[in-house]
Amino acid sequence: MLVLVAPGQGAQSPGFLAPWLELPGVEDQLRAWSTILDLDLVYYGTKADEDEIRDTAVAQPLLVASALVSAQQLFPTTDDLAARVGVAAGHSVGELAAAALTGVLSNVDALRLVRKRGLAMAEAAAVTETGMAALLGGEPDVVLPHLEKLGLTPANVNGAGQIVAAGTVEQIAALVADKPEGTRKVVPLKVAGAFHTQHMAPAVAALATASKQRVPADPRTRYVSNKDGQLVASGAEVIDRLVGQVASPVRWDLCMETFSSLGATALIEVAPGGALTGLAKRALPGVQPLALKKPDHLEAARTLIAEHAAPAE
Repeated sequence: MLVLVAPGQGAQSPGFLAPWLELPGVEDQLRAWSTILDLDLVYYGTKADEDEIRDTAVAQPLLVASALVSAQQLFPTTDDLAARVGVAAGHSVGELAAAALTGVLSNVDALRLVRKRGLAMAEAAAVTETGMAALLGGEPDVVLPHLEKLGLTPANVNGAGQIVAAGTVEQIAALVADKPEGTRKVVPLKVAGAFHTQHMAPAVAALATASKQRVPADPRTRYVSNKDGQLVASGAEVIDRLVGQVASPVRWDLCMETFSSLGATALIEVAPGGALTGLAKRALPGVQPLALKKPDHLEAARTLIAEHAAPAE
């Protein structure tokens, strides 16, 4: 069974969209979306520097747009994806891409919603100087009490020995200076706020209001939620969870447990892939992962689809 996943914020890097623009129709599609969003996706995906694309209001629409254009090279329509993919999910903002890919939202509605999400989270992040850091290694029963002692939130429980802490810059600095026993490394992340914590509460209300303007459909492909790793069959519930997830921890560990329990044999991470593929390599033995980082990887992805996906009807 094939799993399709979309990465979250921090996966972006300067110029990562440039090779995708060489494919027929991609630049036109991105320019059309740029007009709708009043955000130059082509510029930010090809010429902007690291600081520019760290901006939450830029990074989030950019990531969802890249996920959609890369996935469409493999699955041109929602029907194509539903026929071949067994389950889909996204990490944090990647859930908006997954909602579009599974047919819960149209591409344009997903992009409009993620544009609102990015702006609202950037505004919330501006209230207090906050950040996030990944802890590599260490046991949860040691790491989690240590984070609580420092006043930090385990914003992403990613599995495979990785937990992402979030809080004020002072709390993150204290963590770097005093990491939990057994933790190999603490790596500050290229994000502009303490996402998935109480610091994002103001963004929840803004996103809830924006989401009421969308009419979701039920997912065509099985959809796994970051909230608890459970399958969600109702489009309305998918949207409710997407809204609340802005200020709640991401449980990617539970998502991967669900992939395994459903019989996953292969996993493709759409552009700009890498982080989720790395987690899958460590947490999902026997599952063949592939990161769709650039168009050169499309042929390998098609081979993986042919080997692991449900046969096309």
